[in-house]
Amino acid sequence: MASTSLAAPDGRLHRILRHLGKELRHVLPPTLFFLVGFNLIVFTQNLVLAEHLARSINFLVATTAALVVGKSVLVADRMPFLRRFDNAPLVQPILFKTFVYWAFVFIARLLEAFIHHAVDTGRIGGFGADLLENFSWNRFLFIQTWILVLFLIYTTAAELNDLFGDGELARILFRHRSSDLKQTRRQRIRTLAHLGRLTQAQSIAILHDPATPAHRELVGLIEQLARDVGARRSVAGR
Repeated sequence: MASTSLAAPDGRLHRILRHLGKELRHVLPPTLFFLVGFNLIVFTQNLVLAEHLARSINFLVATTAALVVGKSVLVADRMPFLRRFDNAPLVQPILFKTFVYWAFVFIARLLEAFIHHAVDTGRIGGFGADLLENFSWNRFLFIQTWILVLFLIYTTAAELNDLFGDGELARILFRHRSSDLKQTRRQRIRTLAHLGRLTQAQSIAILHDPATPAHRELVGLIEQLARDVGARRSVAGR
């Protein structure tokens, strides 16, 4: 009985740690991406303003903004409507998710400004007047504009990664490949596109029937994909 009671907290602790690890892996890519992006923007802007003995947003503010973005992405990805255009042409989910992420960050930054106002003044009221009179809208909109641009890049890369799947995009970007493998990859993409068109145009019953041309074409495309995989492995092993 005692061993059962000891195992229960350990099991809960394991689930909690596993959940935290999953959340960290989810929030880490956008946070790191925007951390680099924001600090690069700050660095280049400070280089320009150095001639006028002026400084723009400091690196601490840029890092804090990256953390806000990471948390906003984590919240936005929990929303069911974010997957609304997943079956549409790729440009639609990219633009839709970019706008949703941008809107969530916009709201999060306003909430952050409200919290700062409440802490500094000791009261909740008067936030609207403070926004109109003392809030730096130029800096706020400057950051929001760059957030929109960076989100467009980030979302495009994320959607392409989901499209290729199985870490293929990372292998394309970061592993050295020969020209033979590039040719194989192009053939594979064309074959997959042809396979997608075939499955959309024909019913399952026709594709299952060995006597139909569609079935023979399907088998040929699968054999082509198998040959492409073998060619990729042989080239990568050189």
